Amino acid sequence: MRVAVTLNGRPLWLDGHPMARLLDVLRASGMTGTKEGCGEGECGACAVLLDGRLVNSCLTPLAHAEGMSITTIEGVATESTLHAIQSAFLECGGAQCGICTPGMVLAAYELLWRHPDPTEDQIRIALAGNLCRCTGYMRIFASVLEAARKLR
Repeated sequence: MRVAVTLNGRPLWLDGHPMARLLDVLRASGMTGTKEGCGEGECGACAVLLDGRLVNSCLTPLAHAEGMSITTIEGVATESTLHAIQSAFLECGGAQCGICTPGMVLAAYELLWRHPDPTEDQIRIALAGNLCRCTGYMRIFASVLEAARKLR
């Protein structure tokens, strides 16, 4: 099946079985920033934005993406500049081993689009679908608060 999508702002076709996991199709297309953690929709490492909504790509069939806009971690930065969220993760130590980081950044990106000045509770709720085994979350929360400050 050929599925027409907009991937990180560029229209293109993705090929695969209609029930293939979007995660696998994206990674085969070169979008290797999207990670597989658990493969069961529990960890958030595979999160992407599908028409602006955060989804676990390991649970999303390719056919569901037809005509939609997909943003992966590769689509957050410009070619030469990190997004403020990515910079804040580096500055505040929110990125450690890197497995959860793409999903965390995209969850923060979606949150800050909806709530430019989030409370810590809003951050905790927005990131609740993402698991990290390295940072203990406090540095991640601080990263999102710093990104919000930078974006204001």
